[in-house]
Amino acid sequence: MRAVSLVPSWTETLIEAGVNVVGRTRFCIHPAQRVKAIPAVGGTKDWDWEKIQALKPDILVLDREENPRFMAEQSQIPFVDTHIGALQDVPPNLEKLRLATHAEGLKPFVERWQEVQLKGPRPDWDGRSDFAGLIEWGRRPTGPIRRVEYVIWKRPWMAVSRDTFIGSTLTAIGFGPYLTKHANKYPELDLEMWPDKESTLLLFSSEPFPFVKVSRSLAALGFPYALVDGESFSWFGVRSLKFLETAPK
Repeated sequence: MRAVSLVPSWTETLIEAGVNVVGRTRFCIHPAQRVKAIPAVGGTKDWDWEKIQALKPDILVLDREENPRFMAEQSQIPFVDTHIGALQDVPPNLEKLRLATHAEGLKPFVERWQEVQLKGPRPDWDGRSDFAGLIEWGRRPTGPIRRVEYVIWKRPWMAVSRDTFIGSTLTAIGFGPYLTKHANKYPELDLEMWPDKESTLLLFSSEPFPFVKVSRSLAALGFPYALVDGESFSWFGVRSLKFLETAPK
């Protein structure tokens, strides 16, 4: 089956499962050596429909959180649309993807995801030690931490709520008690006027904003903070599966 995937996480997963992925987005960067030979047909929010048609795919792979509704509504090609909002959504949606693509190579991933979820979350983080997904500390906490914010963007500062896929991944590795359920899934934060900086740990993601490149400037905000691997926390499918399988208990 010839598949065009407009979901980076699924592109990587489908390729590892042996699916013939013939088209991808420009954000589909894994597995690096394999995707180089696959034509890019746009991004996750836009597409070049003529390029997609020229590839003669049998199925289009979409996700409701990643792609706009018009892609499903306007597609003249059969499609499968998943909906990943939390860790528990992955196994049933992987199975949906398996049935739609007839890819038996996805079955082991479904089973491994089920095993990960049966083990439940790791013990609560202790407020000071290293943790899974850490790239490096900017400044370790020196006192009790009461709140953790996972920051994804600058100007404006934007974070993620606990009721997101990233939030559920953070909960799985022990950050649950520290996370806030914001009114919006991706709230703006006023870090300059924050009331108690020392008790709040900021986790700066490596993507979509490249905080690793501006890490030294983050110290001026006055918070304890760390740089974290954004792909491990946000790429559902095989990447987050491997991350959770290998995360320390």
